[in-house]
Amino acid sequence: MDFQILLYYCFVDIPDPEDIAAEQRAWCEELGLRGRVIVAAEGINGTVSGSHEAADAYMEKMREHALFAPTEFKIDDHDRHAFKRLSVKVRSEIVTLGLLVDTVAHTGKHLAPAEFKAKMADPDALILDIRNDYEFAMGRFKGAVRPPVESFREFPGWIRDNFTDAKHKPILTYCTGGIRCEKLTAFLKEEGFEDVYQLHGGIVAYAKDPGVQGEGFEGDCFMFDDRMSVPVGPPVSHCEKCGRLSARYVNCSNVDCNKLYFLCETCEAAKGLSCSDACHNVVRSREQNARLSPDLRSEAARLRKQRHRAKRRLALQSTHVRNTIGP
Repeated sequence: MDFQILLYYCFVDIPDPEDIAAEQRAWCEELGLRGRVIVAAEGINGTVSGSHEAADAYMEKMREHALFAPTEFKIDDHDRHAFKRLSVKVRSEIVTLGLLVDTVAHTGKHLAPAEFKAKMADPDALILDIRNDYEFAMGRFKGAVRPPVESFREFPGWIRDNFTDAKHKPILTYCTGGIRCEKLTAFLKEEGFEDVYQLHGGIVAYAKDPGVQGEGFEGDCFMFDDRMSVPVGPPVSHCEKCGRLSARYVNCSNVDCNKLYFLCETCEAAKGLSCSDACHNVVRSREQNARLSPDLRSEAARLRKQRHRAKRRLALQSTHVRNTIGP
């Protein structure tokens, strides 16, 4: 394995995010790293890939930096770059919750993998998966609950509306690498939840821990790079064409559908990437119009936003009607 993938974040006050972003871009370009780095006033969040030498050099630069010395890195060996390009951006948040929370004073208690495993055995504990639905579908801790929301920023509203009766129960949160837990547990503490915990290092650390070896986790962990997933526990997801066990996610070849679904390699070879007969013979297809490929990501994002806005409008209209009619 000639390459490494680094996953990391650090919550720290950054006076000038633009300057830090320019510095990060220069480092990554100099070292030949690819991936995504987000900088905000609250800190930095990144995942990059590069040669062993480049990864080591980048981590050394971070450890010597006045702001980022405490950064913890999760490291995976890989046989190639896990990203096609480099993206360094300045955002209002390094992970979007949509609320200002104090991730230093109020974050939940960090549990090492062995401690998290032991705590899951508590019959009163509520295990809260705070990732996206497609991540949950690929793999999750046994007994975990994932609220029916479409994005991370919708969790606070759902918790306020549906979860307040759990304020005295132990709440165990987990995500891929830990960053989403830092924010959501801070929110939970500020909302009056008394017994809040988070899996330190997320599923990635849990899978690597020699003591627990992923025990209690079912399926694969979704990854936001070209790997798409890494095995953790026994598989739980199935190919939507043939029903065989498969953790292989693909996007429908129909650009206007773009559904993310499970499809094994055998079924792709036999039937292509279309998710249904209706999507098979469309003109705007990845397989039939390669020129669309560079625009697929932005177009898919636009379509998702349209659907999300439509659902929000319907929800607001329903709320208005209920408030008008009364109980």
